Amino acid sequence: MQSGEIRQRFFDFFKEKGHKYVPSAPIVNNSDPSLMFTNAGMNQFKDYFLGTKEIVDSRVVDTQKCLRVSGKHNDLEEVGIDSYHHTMFEMLGNWSFGDYFKKEVIDWSWELLTKVYGLASDRLYATIFEGDTKDGLERDEEAYDLWRNYLPEDRILDGSKEDNFWEMGETGPCGPCSEIHIDLRTDEERRKTDGASLVNKDHPMVIEIWNLVFIQFNRMASGDLQTLPEKHIDTGMGFERLCMAIQGKKSNYESDIFTPFIEEIQSITGVKYHNKYGPNEKVDTAFRVVADHLRAVAFTIADGQIPGNSGAGYVIRRILRRAVRYYYTFLDWKQPLLTKLIGLLADRFEVVFPELKAQEDFVARVVKEEEKSFLRTLEDGIQRFNMLEVKGEIVSGQDAFLLYDTYGFPIDLTALMAKEQGLDVDFAGFEKSLKEQKDRSRKDAVQKVGDWNIYKEDKSTEFIGYDHTEAYPVYITRTREVTKKNKKVNQIVLNRTPFYAEGGGQIGDTGILVSQSGQRIKVLDTVRENELIVHIVDQLPEDPVEPFHAEINVARRRATENNHSATHLLHAALRNVLGDHVQQKGSLVSDKYLRFDFSHYEKVTREQLDTIEKIVNAKIGEDIILDERREVPIEQAKEEGATMLFGEKYGEKVRMIIFDEKYSKELCGGCHVSTTSKIRLFRITSESSVASGIRRIEAVTGYSALDYLDREVEELSSIRSLFKNPVNVAGQVENLLQENKELIKELEIVKLAKSQDLKKTLLQKVVDKKGYSVLSAYTDGLDSKNLKNIVFEIADQYSPAIVVIGDQSGESANIMIHIDKSLVERYDLNAGKLIREVSSLIKGGGGGQPFFASAGGKNPDGIPGAIAKLSDLIEAQIEA
Repeated sequence: MQSGEIRQRFFDFFKEKGHKYVPSAPIVNNSDPSLMFTNAGMNQFKDYFLGTKEIVDSRVVDTQKCLRVSGKHNDLEEVGIDSYHHTMFEMLGNWSFGDYFKKEVIDWSWELLTKVYGLASDRLYATIFEGDTKDGLERDEEAYDLWRNYLPEDRILDGSKEDNFWEMGETGPCGPCSEIHIDLRTDEERRKTDGASLVNKDHPMVIEIWNLVFIQFNRMASGDLQTLPEKHIDTGMGFERLCMAIQGKKSNYESDIFTPFIEEIQSITGVKYHNKYGPNEKVDTAFRVVADHLRAVAFTIADGQIPGNSGAGYVIRRILRRAVRYYYTFLDWKQPLLTKLIGLLADRFEVVFPELKAQEDFVARVVKEEEKSFLRTLEDGIQRFNMLEVKGEIVSGQDAFLLYDTYGFPIDLTALMAKEQGLDVDFAGFEKSLKEQKDRSRKDAVQKVGDWNIYKEDKSTEFIGYDHTEAYPVYITRTREVTKKNKKVNQIVLNRTPFYAEGGGQIGDTGILVSQSGQRIKVLDTVRENELIVHIVDQLPEDPVEPFHAEINVARRRATENNHSATHLLHAALRNVLGDHVQQKGSLVSDKYLRFDFSHYEKVTREQLDTIEKIVNAKIGEDIILDERREVPIEQAKEEGATMLFGEKYGEKVRMIIFDEKYSKELCGGCHVSTTSKIRLFRITSESSVASGIRRIEAVTGYSALDYLDREVEELSSIRSLFKNPVNVAGQVENLLQENKELIKELEIVKLAKSQDLKKTLLQKVVDKKGYSVLSAYTDGLDSKNLKNIVFEIADQYSPAIVVIGDQSGESANIMIHIDKSLVERYDLNAGKLIREVSSLIKGGGGGQPFFASAGGKNPDGIPGAIAKLSDLIEAQIEA
């Protein structure tokens, strides 16, 4: 049974049991501040468990793309080493929201595993929660009795709180669980050792395949358990492990989920895969790392997360670079490899995750540029290694960490390079620096979430801001004071609100709340937390139960609406001018300006930008009336061709924003102008690249656009006055640039002539030795380029020769050594080691290869002493 059929049978089985199939949520979790990535199937259903969102379908089945590389659930370092850990994995799940409970889910799990999938019943084990005195929870006797209908008592095992009480994180929905494990060892191995003794002992062939979670509680920030109003079922089955078990394999990587990729890597690199495991099996580990990390990187990019330098983007970049490090080092592959596998991945998963196939070219381009960039960085890191200032023949832990942190060098690569130059590495210092960085990162990531004080029980906030800018009366439903990065923040939730919560690129509203008794509370920002609209305020209410008057900052909202509607007009213009491949990849809509990121593979030309700007301003001038359609069925919106964003999780009903049926039609939850003429004017202020295949346009509208034009006119007038008010300012500037270019050329000629004069002077100082020549001197005023040219020219002219030249230029100092390769071998000389011996005299550092090395520093006065010391060292080495 192939993996595609295994997945489909899971869906079909639960559809027959009355479950509705729902697509996977995006792998990047944008709606829950407690999570960076979707790490479990239940993430998208969290609000159902908490009771803050109305349940539409009480029975659901799905497969969820999950990523576990940060926080409590972090499997990254195990990936590739063993046979069953992954970064991105699929979690098959069936769900009951206040419907069925333990009996049905246990009966159905047994039926599916043994009857539908045909797994041997005598290889299955079940664990149940043994209870916990600290939380006041008793043993799960109900689950135990239900399992006795299918399993003998010796295969129903008690599990600790760690193993059999499921919690998503520090807070949130939780409950006891019952895990199903399978023993995949040979019959001979099973006779020798009872499988029960290996359950939850990290045995690679006695593994958990399904977790049945009985959601009954909510873990508060205080650590207490709060009983939920309804009982729910949340199951998670590791798809990769299930396929391994059904297909009779010994490793997840032997199933048909991964074998096509391992075979393709063999074909591309010419390296053989031997299916061996362990920390010393670096080559085979590299195959598995590439096959696994490919999925995490590609699907996350397809869901809208571009690799970057912070947050979720940095995590994805780390995963990608880990894959590159492995194939670069252990498969000896020096060019992009992941890129070559994107097409195969998109084809294999097109049915269940079509978003990757739809963006195949874009994802491939982003991955390729990331790979190329890091491969160049590896080369740069090698050069940086050669410039290290080494003391006592040991590369310091700080330098090794710099190579790891800045250039992505694995420590074993640094150690190998050091060994080639006769150096050691301070591993203890490296570990110390690494730990210090991890401690800093962990401290920065700490976010305490306090318990809400509930005053009025409402499952969610009613947003009335599309139609109203103020409201009375509104009531506070909950308040809390939280600490974020050592700063106290006050939060209020209202039963209804005109304040727009930050989302879809649009900033949150600000404004004021005024109580019936006169207390004035400033709303500093508005954000969304799951289904709650949270108002960030300067103080908490004195009397939380009295009515309040809520009013947004109208001027700020109107300016924001201008920019949001202009963003839609811009998006449509970009597709018209550049092509249908343009997809939104991020946006920021504030009251000051708008920022729009989109997929495009080259710089947008000035002519194209002018055309785009003219189209947008033409649409503004047409005074198009907003056509807003709420509660549109998602399928209808698709049929009507509305623009949708990849990586966005849409509900059954959506909101369509239309400015001219034939021009702009998008799904959007933001705020917009009633007619386009209110935008007044649109002006593009910049166009740039933010990532591979991602361009960014920034623009202003309304009064901000007029102010921008005023500043441009003032600047042009200032430039015109500098040129005595010519008719053709651009021509004058062009002439000035051309003159500057010619002067630079003349200066280069002067420098070259000076260097040749210096060369003639230096040649007179060459000393003939027995079988070779020596030049030891220093100059004043040569840049490093001309200095290097002279060194090599003299070395060639007097070969074999030893050339040592230093230069004092202003506040800098340079030294270069060239030793003929025949002399390197004859006298065991090493230019790199020699120059490190004297680099401290010029307050700098240096390094290089045995035949050529250089050093730079900040002490020109140290040049004479450094040159003299080098001469003495070389002479002593030759005499020895």
